[in-house]
Amino acid sequence: MKTTLATQEACASFAPQPLEQLFLGCLAQNPRTQRELFERLSPKMLGICLRYMRSSAAAEDVLLVAFRKVFDRIGQFKQTGSFEGWIRRIVVNECLMALEKEAHWKNQTDLDKIHTPANQSGPEDMLYWEDLIKTMEQLPTGYRCVFKLFVLEGLSHEEIGKRLSISENTSKSQLSRARLQLQRMLKLDPRQN
Repeated sequence: MKTTLATQEACASFAPQPLEQLFLGCLAQNPRTQRELFERLSPKMLGICLRYMRSSAAAEDVLLVAFRKVFDRIGQFKQTGSFEGWIRRIVVNECLMALEKEAHWKNQTDLDKIHTPANQSGPEDMLYWEDLIKTMEQLPTGYRCVFKLFVLEGLSHEEIGKRLSISENTSKSQLSRARLQLQRMLKLDPRQN
């Protein structure tokens, strides 16, 4: 079946624009382009928000605030790195700021004061990703933030310290305590690692 030039052009008009084109449209404050960028990246960015926030409503709120900042500060993107990476950094920073407003997590460091129910499945059962995420959400906010930034985002302790305004050693300590607490909650033998 042969396609005509008009059919090819019509199909091309439905093809998603490259992110570089969307950046230029957003820079020109084109509402249609802003909507397309939001619709394209919001599912992925919402996934990031859900990793940090305790509820989906809070995650959605943070996502909207983050995209508002993206559109307000679009001129600050220097086009030296990934546009999506720049947006991701704004989303993660918004999550961290929301968590900081929500609780004074810097003071939550005493393991003896944590009373968290353990996962009901035994170590012989298969551990699913969802189980790990649910268990991780039960960690105190400070432990959870450092653990997610280190394990999921791949940041160094130095970068975590700068983002959270804590020392590098505090980041290392929080990560260590988060791992121990997760092992206890999952009833895993710490000597297995």
